[in-house]
Amino acid sequence: MFSGIVAAVGRITQLTPRAAGLRLSIDPGGLDLSDVALGDSIAHAGVCLTVVAKTADGYCVDVSPETLSCTVGLDRPGEVNLEKALCLNDRLGGHLVSGHVDGIGEVLRFDPVGDNRRLDIRAPHALAKYIARKGSIAVDGCSLTTNSVTGDVFSINLIPHTLEVTTLKHLKPGSRVNLEIDLIARYTERMLAWEKEEAR
Repeated sequence: MFSGIVAAVGRITQLTPRAAGLRLSIDPGGLDLSDVALGDSIAHAGVCLTVVAKTADGYCVDVSPETLSCTVGLDRPGEVNLEKALCLNDRLGGHLVSGHVDGIGEVLRFDPVGDNRRLDIRAPHALAKYIARKGSIAVDGCSLTTNSVTGDVFSINLIPHTLEVTTLKHLKPGSRVNLEIDLIARYTERMLAWEKEEAR
């Protein structure tokens, strides 16, 4: 489990094909690895991956074909938002994030508004019903608050700090991003659906 508060911007430095999927070599940037052990979970652009090897200058993770098919940003070298899994006594500065991407969004706008940026994203239609005004959503692993929602499109205001410490500064119209909806919305829908099934 994660909070969506990015701890560091790392870099995918090498991709090694495996019998199934890829092994990624990660330069952790400023991420402290002193307490990271084999088998630990780290979120990469919002995708929970397991540390399978530690190296002199970083670590490695394996990515399955299924994960590659439903996410973006893990199939090429480049910067990536990183966050270690939460401890039970950590502050929850963002919102509860599982690291399981629900879909891929498309950036429609990334416009300056003073020192901030307005970010408009089109979500997959099946996910739009879970996105609420002033609700939480994870975009490439960043916990963000929606300002407005119209149909499949939601808008976010990015402050300078978020732009400085995440990869979101590189977005532009046409960019694709990993989206994870709020866990509360997912479970609320399931409970309501169960009640309807039980009432039949």
